[in-house]
Amino acid sequence: QVQLVESGGGSVQAGGSLRLSCAASGRAFSTYGMGWFRQAPGREREFVAAINLSGNTDYADSVKGRFTISRDNAKNAVTLQMNTLKPEDTAVYSCAAQPLGLRLGVRISDYSYWGQGTQVAVSS
Repeated sequence: QVQLVESGGGSVQAGGSLRLSCAASGRAFSTYGMGWFRQAPGREREFVAAINLSGNTDYADSVKGRFTISRDNAKNAVTLQMNTLKPEDTAVYSCAAQPLGLRLGVRISDYSYWGQGTQVAVSS
């Protein structure tokens, strides 16, 4: 069982930045593929960013050039640096893990474990 705990959410004005962190339990973190997803009110959960065990990354078109996903295997953590935030980025952000993460997972079904989420609110 893998437990994931997100932190770093909050409220910010448009154009600002936030850094989300996700702490993972377990000794095999370096072999996990990790992802960030978000869900805005009244909308379905959507893919934001992914990083595989090799450190390769993928992003949703809506965040490319603004968000950066990274991982620190020594700390069992993955982060999402969010810059130039827009009101449409407002959502609950959740991290997810997939064991033996060779692929860059962009679908909810690619992941086996999920955190509870952290709220991000961007005002105009």
